[in-house]
Amino acid sequence: MKTVLITGATSGIGLEVAKECVKNGYRVIGIGRSIEKNNTAINLLKETSEFSEIKYYNADLLEVEAVKSVAKEIACFIEAECNGQLYGLINNAGCVRSWFQTNSSGYEHQFALNHLASVMLTHQLLPYLIKGAGRIIMTSSKSHKLMKIHWKDIMFEKGYRPLMVYKQSKLCNLLFAYVINDRYISQGIKAYAVDPGLVNTRIGLKNTKGLVNKVWNIRRKLGVSPSIPAKTYIWILNQKDHPNSLYYFQSAPRKHSKEVNKNNSDRLLYLSEKLLNIKFGGKL
Repeated sequence: MKTVLITGATSGIGLEVAKECVKNGYRVIGIGRSIEKNNTAINLLKETSEFSEIKYYNADLLEVEAVKSVAKEIACFIEAECNGQLYGLINNAGCVRSWFQTNSSGYEHQFALNHLASVMLTHQLLPYLIKGAGRIIMTSSKSHKLMKIHWKDIMFEKGYRPLMVYKQSKLCNLLFAYVINDRYISQGIKAYAVDPGLVNTRIGLKNTKGLVNKVWNIRRKLGVSPSIPAKTYIWILNQKDHPNSLYYFQSAPRKHSKEVNKNNSDRLLYLSEKLLNIKFGGKL
């Protein structure tokens, strides 16, 4: 049985992807912030398939040390129960903020959760992904096409603009997928970014106020059910061979921004490594 790890797996897209994985015979490892919501998700997944194997972990992925800690727990489980192999890593957890906020490391929330958490978790579990010839999938967005990386102030400490910060984080998702492929595809793993489209989720209503809350509440009502984009994630996982493209929408390849290139991806990874005090290997 192949194992898939999903972050943000208690609601929205993450929970729907978990349901699809269970239906397709994968073992599911989920990460959520609330023990209560984790238990609710587990019960829902067990109703989806009585033969499912499900394990959830509680962690606040906004915090670097929490990511490292839960990664160690998951690594022990993968070694003991999954033959040391991880087939899928769905870096889906994300947030939107109305104003500048930082975690305990001093990193802006959207940059920390939407990008750095994925980098750290991937780094910590990379040996198991390589052994499992795994697929890493990032939840990105079409909005990445409207952004360039704000290199001079990547966390927007001066002149915080919530939706610009969100769009930048979605560009970061694509750049991270790009650099993983550039360095590790020869070792049998492949990374992707999925544009879920406009989806009816509550991501923009959590810890937000004012204009961000109002706009998201209006827009989400126009969005599709999270079960719709979940089909793209499971399609990528189910393909016998690694799909060729980097960026997908509705199970079909799409063109991404020209900002997604080797120079920007290497530069972002170098910065991320410094912030997280880690080092990726692979082909340079």
